[in-house]
Amino acid sequence: MAPTADTTPDEPQPAVPYGTPASPRIAVRGEAHLEVDPEIARIGITVAARGKDRREALADLTRRNAAALDLVKSYGDAVERVETGAFTISPELNPHARGERVRAYLGRVHITAELTDFTALGELTTRLADLHITRVDGPWWALRPTSPAHRQARQQAVREAVQRAREYAEALDTTLGALIELADIGAENAQPYAFEAQATRAMRSRSAYGGAPEDDAAPLDLEPQRQHVYAQVNARFTMAPPRL
Repeated sequence: MAPTADTTPDEPQPAVPYGTPASPRIAVRGEAHLEVDPEIARIGITVAARGKDRREALADLTRRNAAALDLVKSYGDAVERVETGAFTISPELNPHARGERVRAYLGRVHITAELTDFTALGELTTRLADLHITRVDGPWWALRPTSPAHRQARQQAVREAVQRAREYAEALDTTLGALIELADIGAENAQPYAFEAQATRAMRSRSAYGGAPEDDAAPLDLEPQRQHVYAQVNARFTMAPPRL
């Protein structure tokens, strides 16, 4: 842009959002898709109790909740995190009786456990499912937000953008000049870290409302689900004027 009466050659000139014949621009998108092993697995545990008296149901629920927590924590370092979620206790009305007559009280406690040892995962889920009136859901496989796989995907997407821009420049028998812009338009895991990730399996208690099983069940053989990591970037470069 030639200087005007209001500007001097030494003053910075405003950038234009497009190229010029002397400095053409090229815009490309770089993409990466990695498939990697999961780093963590989560399971959901629901402990329940039912009794004719509220205090009886609450006492049973407290005891069963403690047993489930003790079992999970007994796996030591294999369990990275254990958290208690929602707790409910509610009356169950008799539909055949007049008025609001309570037939029983139902109580539930929801627990989530996060494991990094997938060998222990199958054994723990089986032992939890053997507990009385206990439901087990999962596992949900995931990567940590700080997983190196995310960084690797982003870097691969940038390299792919540079390579694609070079190929376009070579097709015009010219070379790239400078990087003008690099925009991150998404680098996310297909299996999110949060619990909205879709469960790959759901396991329910076999004991239901019956008694505890006489023999220990064999550990479940769980195969970790591969995780898909995506990254995309938009990049703009200048290139030397081609001879067309």
